[in-house]
Parts: sequence; C-alpha cells; structure tokens
Amino acid sequence: MSKIFSSNEQLSKISNILVGYLKLPFSGDTIPGSLMESVIASVRDGEVLNTYDFVDVINRAQKVGWQVKSTKDSTPVTWKRAKIPNSVELISESRKSEEGLQKLGDSIIKFCNDHAIESFHTYDLEEIGFSRLIAHGNGDLTYFEKILCTKASPKIFNEEDFEWKWSAPKKTKKKEQLPALHGIHKSSKRKWFAWHGLGENQLHFSGEKEWWPKDSINKVTFAFPKERLSQAELMKLLNQISSIG
Repeated sequence: MSKIFSSNEQLSKISNILVGYLKLPFSGDTIPGSLMESVIASVRDGEVLNTYDFVDVINRAQKVGWQVKSTKDSTPVTWKRAKIPNSVELISESRKSEEGLQKLGDSIIKFCNDHAIESFHTYDLEEIGFSRLIAHGNGDLTYFEKILCTKASPKIFNEEDFEWKWSAPKKTKKKEQLPALHGIHKSSKRKWFAWHGLGENQLHFSGEKEWWPKDSINKVTFAFPKERLSQAELMKLLNQISSIG
C-alpha cells in the first residue's frame, strides 16, 4: 500500500484529536487549516513546512508529502495565487481566438503541475498525497486521503482534458466583479477551475469535489460533538495542563 495512506488506527487517532478540538468552547464550526496540518504531522511522524510550497506536511524518512485542505463542503479549495508568466500578453491573446484561450488555460494547468513537481525536487519526495477534511452542513465531517502524483508520474492534470472560457462580469451592490477564466472538464462538462487573473490571481479549484470518495476506503466520517466544554470546565482543564512538565 502507498505510504500516503494512514492506517485505520491512524485515521481513528486523527478523528479523535479533531473531535477533542471541537469540544473546546471557542472552536467554531470548522477546523483551521493550520491545526489540520499539525494533526497530520503529529499522527504521520511528519513536519509542517509553513511555506507556500505545494506540500504542507512531509515525512522525510518515508519520502512522502501531503497537501492539506480543510473547508466546509460549500467552500471551493483555493490554491496559492497563480501568477502566470506573461499573463498580460496571454490574456490579451485569449480574447482574440480559441487558440489563445486554450494557450492561457494550458499555462494554468502547467502552473499547477509545476508547483507539485517543484516539491518533488525540493524535498526529495516519491509520492504526494491529498489530505482533506470536509465539514458537511449536516453536522458530519469527512477526512480522506488520495494519491495526487508520484515522482514517476508527476503530472496531476492533463492540458487536453480542459477547455476554457471567460465568465461574464457580475455586478453587486458594492462593486463589479471582474470576469474569471473558467476551466471546464471536458468529460464531466463541469467547471473545475476559476482563475481570477484580472484581479488578485486567485485560483479556485471546485473540481476537487470530483475527488471525494464514494466508498469507505482511506477515509473516516465522524460527527461534530453534541456538547462542548463549558468555560468553567475549560479553565479547570487549562489549570491542570499548566502543572504538566
């Protein structure tokens, strides 16, 4: 089995730690990404990088890394700002022809693939996985793991799988939203990417939902705790922790 995947015991430990956090009175209804990274690093004997690299957590000994994401089920995954080389020229050409449009889209796919490939080289990795926590609106949480790419096959996406189009500008009461470049997955006919290259270069990846597992392999589902600690219980716990060490 790939070293990306946690054992059943490790999956149970991950869910137990997260439920423990959610019992804290200030925890809210999501798990912060930084906490999720720390949990994965702790359970998988890894380290949190705290960089803008593609991988967030690595295990140097096993030569594996994980990109870690934690959001509500309605929130699209956002990758780092996609600053595409020669973007001004590419955007201009994309307005003139289908060929120019595809060329701009291909450069976005290349950006995504290159970002992962860079982590293979920087950290001497053999595999990169996806470590994902989803907070569902029904009160459940799902954590799953997926292999994204390997050193032998480092590309996550293929350029020929996507076609591209600019969205229409939208007006709200406060401001006009600039058009975004949408990447449509050809076989599913669904929007997978939205690149906001006319603004802050954010790259939303809604196609990530196609990766959500439909079976129980390499995942665990658990519920938000029904009760949380009271402020008094939390203060008592903190007082006990202060005496450790």
